[in-house]
Amino acid sequence: SPLQVQGPKSKDVIRALFGDEVADLRYYRCWEGDLGSIPVIVSRTGWTGEVGYEIYLRDGSRGSELWDRVMEAGEAHQIRAIAPSDQRRLEAGIFNYGNDMTVEDTPFHISGMERLVEFEAEFIGKETLRRVAAEGVDRKLVGVTLTGEPFRMWLEDFWDVRREGQVVGRLVSASHSFRLKENIGYAWVPIELAEPGTELEVLSPDGPVAAITAALPFLDPNKDIPKG
Repeated sequence: SPLQVQGPKSKDVIRALFGDEVADLRYYRCWEGDLGSIPVIVSRTGWTGEVGYEIYLRDGSRGSELWDRVMEAGEAHQIRAIAPSDQRRLEAGIFNYGNDMTVEDTPFHISGMERLVEFEAEFIGKETLRRVAAEGVDRKLVGVTLTGEPFRMWLEDFWDVRREGQVVGRLVSASHSFRLKENIGYAWVPIELAEPGTELEVLSPDGPVAAITAALPFLDPNKDIPKG
Protein backbone atom coordinates (compact mmCIF):
# COMPACT_ATOMS: atom_id res chain seq x y z
CA SER A 1 0.00 0.00 0.00
CA PRO A 2 1.24 3.51 -0.73
CA LEU A 3 2.00 6.14 1.85
CA GLN A 4 -0.54 8.84 1.04
CA VAL A 5 0.11 12.54 1.50
CA GLN A 6 -3.29 14.19 1.02
CA GLY A 7 -4.96 17.54 1.57
CA PRO A 8 -4.58 21.25 0.79
CA LYS A 9 -1.02 21.37 2.16
CA SER A 10 0.20 18.19 0.47
CA LYS A 11 1.95 20.14 -2.30
CA ASP A 12 4.02 22.00 0.29
CA VAL A 13 5.10 18.74 1.93
CA ILE A 14 5.97 17.06 -1.37
CA ARG A 15 7.83 20.16 -2.54
CA ALA A 16 9.93 20.08 0.63
CA LEU A 17 10.72 16.41 0.02
CA PHE A 18 11.23 16.24 -3.74
CA GLY A 19 11.28 19.76 -5.15
CA ASP A 20 9.18 21.45 -7.83
CA GLU A 21 9.34 18.68 -10.45
CA VAL A 22 7.36 16.25 -8.32
CA ALA A 23 5.19 18.81 -6.53
CA ASP A 24 4.02 20.13 -9.91
CA LEU A 25 3.07 16.74 -11.36
CA ARG A 26 -0.21 16.82 -13.26
CA TYR A 27 -3.18 14.82 -12.00
CA TYR A 28 -2.69 11.07 -12.58
CA ARG A 29 0.97 11.45 -13.58
CA CYS A 30 3.86 9.79 -11.75
CA TRP A 31 7.59 10.17 -11.14
CA GLU A 32 10.21 7.55 -10.33
CA GLY A 33 13.38 8.38 -8.45
CA ASP A 34 15.02 8.53 -5.05
CA LEU A 35 14.33 10.40 -1.84
CA GLY A 36 17.94 10.64 -0.76
CA SER A 37 18.83 7.00 -1.31
CA ILE A 38 15.28 5.65 -0.79
CA PRO A 39 13.84 4.37 -4.11
CA VAL A 40 10.23 5.48 -4.64
CA ILE A 41 7.52 6.15 -7.19
CA VAL A 42 5.34 9.20 -6.52
CA SER A 43 1.95 9.51 -8.19
CA ARG A 44 -0.41 12.49 -8.28
CA THR A 45 -3.33 10.39 -7.08
CA GLY A 46 -5.15 9.51 -3.88
CA TRP A 47 -8.14 7.99 -2.15
CA THR A 48 -9.65 11.25 -0.93
CA GLY A 49 -10.79 13.47 -3.78
CA GLU A 50 -8.39 16.09 -2.38
CA VAL A 51 -5.13 17.44 -3.74
CA GLY A 52 -2.74 14.63 -2.98
CA TYR A 53 0.09 12.24 -3.75
CA GLU A 54 0.86 8.57 -3.17
CA ILE A 55 4.42 7.44 -2.43
CA TYR A 56 5.20 3.85 -3.40
CA LEU A 57 8.26 2.47 -1.65
CA ARG A 58 10.41 0.21 -3.86
CA ASP A 59 12.52 -1.21 -1.02
CA GLY A 60 10.42 -2.58 1.82
CA SER A 61 13.31 -2.44 4.25
CA ARG A 62 13.31 1.39 4.11
CA GLY A 63 9.76 1.97 5.35
CA SER A 64 10.67 3.54 8.68
CA GLU A 65 13.12 5.91 6.99
CA LEU A 66 10.51 7.01 4.47
CA TRP A 67 7.93 7.57 7.21
CA ASP A 68 10.34 9.68 9.25
CA ARG A 69 11.32 11.80 6.25
CA VAL A 70 7.68 12.53 5.36
CA MET A 71 6.69 13.36 8.94
CA GLU A 72 9.72 15.61 9.33
CA ALA A 73 8.91 17.49 6.11
CA GLY A 74 5.27 17.83 7.17
CA GLU A 75 5.91 19.08 10.69
CA ALA A 76 5.88 22.72 9.60
CA HIS A 77 2.48 22.11 7.97
CA GLN A 78 0.92 20.33 10.96
CA ILE A 79 0.88 16.95 9.22
CA ARG A 80 -1.12 14.23 10.98
CA ALA A 81 -1.21 10.46 10.55
CA ILE A 82 -4.74 9.12 10.04
CA ALA A 83 -6.54 6.15 8.55
CA PRO A 84 -8.02 6.46 5.04
CA SER A 85 -10.92 8.93 4.99
CA ASP A 86 -14.15 7.16 4.06
CA GLN A 87 -16.02 10.48 4.04
CA ARG A 88 -13.74 12.02 1.43
CA ARG A 89 -13.64 9.01 -0.87
CA LEU A 90 -17.45 8.64 -0.75
CA GLU A 91 -17.94 12.32 -1.58
CA ALA A 92 -15.59 11.89 -4.54
CA GLY A 93 -17.26 8.73 -5.89
CA ILE A 94 -14.20 6.55 -5.21
CA PHE A 95 -14.95 2.84 -4.80
CA ASN A 96 -13.40 0.27 -2.47
CA TYR A 97 -12.64 -2.96 -4.33
CA GLY A 98 -13.68 -6.03 -2.36
CA ASN A 99 -16.24 -4.07 -0.38
CA ASP A 100 -18.25 -2.00 -2.85
CA MET A 101 -17.67 -4.30 -5.81
CA THR A 102 -15.95 -7.58 -6.67
CA VAL A 103 -14.47 -9.36 -9.68
CA GLU A 104 -18.01 -10.44 -10.59
CA ASP A 105 -19.01 -6.85 -11.40
CA THR A 106 -18.17 -5.03 -14.63
CA PRO A 107 -17.67 -1.30 -15.21
CA PHE A 108 -21.21 -1.19 -16.62
CA HIS A 109 -22.58 -2.28 -13.24
CA ILE A 110 -20.91 0.63 -11.42
CA SER A 111 -22.09 4.22 -11.76
CA GLY A 112 -19.50 6.34 -13.55
CA MET A 113 -17.13 3.51 -14.46
CA GLU A 114 -18.66 3.01 -17.89
CA ARG A 115 -16.64 5.98 -19.16
CA LEU A 116 -13.41 4.03 -18.65
CA VAL A 117 -14.27 1.35 -21.22
CA GLU A 118 -12.71 2.16 -24.61
CA PHE A 119 -13.79 -0.36 -27.21
CA GLU A 120 -11.34 1.14 -29.71
CA ALA A 121 -8.51 -0.42 -27.68
CA GLU A 122 -7.57 -4.10 -27.48
CA PHE A 123 -7.92 -5.77 -24.09
CA ILE A 124 -8.84 -9.09 -22.46
CA GLY A 125 -12.60 -9.46 -22.03
CA LYS A 126 -13.47 -6.95 -24.74
CA GLU A 127 -16.12 -9.09 -26.42
CA THR A 128 -17.73 -9.96 -23.10
CA LEU A 129 -17.99 -6.28 -22.21
CA ARG A 130 -19.42 -5.53 -25.65
CA ARG A 131 -22.16 -8.04 -24.92
CA VAL A 132 -22.82 -6.57 -21.47
CA ALA A 133 -23.01 -3.07 -22.95
CA ALA A 134 -25.43 -4.22 -25.65
CA GLU A 135 -27.67 -6.30 -23.39
CA GLY A 136 -27.60 -3.97 -20.40
CA VAL A 137 -27.18 -4.88 -16.73
CA ASP A 138 -29.70 -6.06 -14.16
CA ARG A 139 -28.25 -4.16 -11.18
CA LYS A 140 -26.26 -1.01 -10.49
CA LEU A 141 -24.04 0.41 -7.76
CA VAL A 142 -25.44 3.88 -7.10
CA GLY A 143 -25.07 6.75 -4.69
CA VAL A 144 -27.62 7.24 -1.92
CA THR A 145 -28.35 9.93 0.64
CA LEU A 146 -29.77 8.78 3.96
CA THR A 147 -31.81 10.55 6.62
CA GLY A 148 -31.43 10.28 10.38
CA GLU A 149 -28.69 11.15 12.84
CA PRO A 150 -25.17 11.63 11.45
CA PHE A 151 -23.34 8.33 11.04
CA ARG A 152 -20.30 8.32 13.33
CA MET A 153 -18.64 5.15 12.04
CA TRP A 154 -18.38 3.23 8.80
CA LEU A 155 -20.54 0.16 8.21
CA GLU A 156 -19.46 -3.01 9.98
CA ASP A 157 -21.75 -5.06 7.73
CA PHE A 158 -23.98 -4.56 4.70
CA TRP A 159 -27.50 -3.24 5.34
CA ASP A 160 -30.56 -4.42 3.42
CA VAL A 161 -32.18 -1.97 1.01
CA ARG A 162 -35.96 -2.22 0.67
CA ARG A 163 -38.61 -0.90 -1.67
CA GLU A 164 -42.27 -1.16 -0.70
CA GLY A 165 -41.36 -3.62 2.05
CA GLN A 166 -39.34 -5.97 -0.17
CA VAL A 167 -35.56 -6.39 0.08
CA VAL A 168 -34.15 -5.30 -3.29
CA GLY A 169 -30.47 -4.65 -2.60
CA ARG A 170 -27.82 -3.79 -0.04
CA LEU A 171 -26.03 -0.73 1.29
CA VAL A 172 -22.30 -1.46 1.09
CA SER A 173 -20.67 1.80 2.25
CA ALA A 174 -21.91 4.85 4.16
CA SER A 175 -20.64 7.71 6.28
CA HIS A 176 -21.57 11.24 7.30
CA SER A 177 -20.31 14.02 5.05
CA PHE A 178 -19.59 17.09 7.15
CA ARG A 179 -19.17 19.20 4.01
CA LEU A 180 -22.52 18.15 2.57
CA LYS A 181 -24.15 17.92 6.01
CA GLU A 182 -25.84 14.59 5.28
CA ASN A 183 -25.28 10.85 5.36
CA ILE A 184 -24.10 9.46 2.04
CA GLY A 185 -23.23 6.02 0.72
CA TYR A 186 -23.29 3.43 -2.04
CA ALA A 187 -25.95 0.77 -2.58
CA TRP A 188 -26.59 -2.04 -5.03
CA VAL A 189 -30.11 -1.85 -6.45
CA PRO A 190 -32.00 -3.35 -9.42
CA ILE A 191 -31.43 -1.37 -12.60
CA GLU A 192 -35.06 -0.20 -12.62
CA LEU A 193 -34.45 1.56 -9.27
CA ALA A 194 -31.08 3.08 -10.18
CA GLU A 195 -32.32 6.43 -11.49
CA PRO A 196 -31.36 9.36 -9.19
CA GLY A 197 -34.26 10.44 -7.00
CA THR A 198 -35.67 6.95 -6.36
CA GLU A 199 -37.03 6.60 -2.83
CA LEU A 200 -35.82 3.58 -0.86
CA GLU A 201 -35.61 2.33 2.71
CA VAL A 202 -32.45 1.05 4.36
CA LEU A 203 -32.67 -1.31 7.31
CA SER A 204 -30.04 -0.13 9.82
CA PRO A 205 -29.30 -1.90 13.13
CA ASP A 206 -31.35 0.87 14.79
CA GLY A 207 -34.32 0.55 12.46
CA PRO A 208 -35.48 1.71 9.01
CA VAL A 209 -33.85 4.79 7.46
CA ALA A 210 -35.24 6.65 4.45
CA ALA A 211 -32.86 6.87 1.50
CA ILE A 212 -32.86 8.42 -1.98
CA THR A 213 -30.63 7.42 -4.89
CA ALA A 214 -28.23 10.13 -6.02
CA ALA A 215 -25.89 10.85 -8.91
CA LEU A 216 -22.17 10.26 -8.39
CA PRO A 217 -19.93 11.82 -7.41
CA PHE A 218 -21.63 13.72 -4.61
CA LEU A 219 -19.07 16.52 -4.82
CA ASP A 220 -16.76 18.12 -7.41
CA PRO A 221 -17.83 16.15 -10.53
CA ASN A 222 -15.08 17.71 -12.68
CA LYS A 223 -12.34 16.81 -10.14
CA ASP A 224 -11.32 20.45 -9.87
CA ILE A 225 -10.12 19.95 -6.27
CA PRO A 226 -7.60 17.12 -6.87
CA LYS A 227 -6.47 18.73 -10.13
CA GLY A 228 -5.71 21.98 -8.31
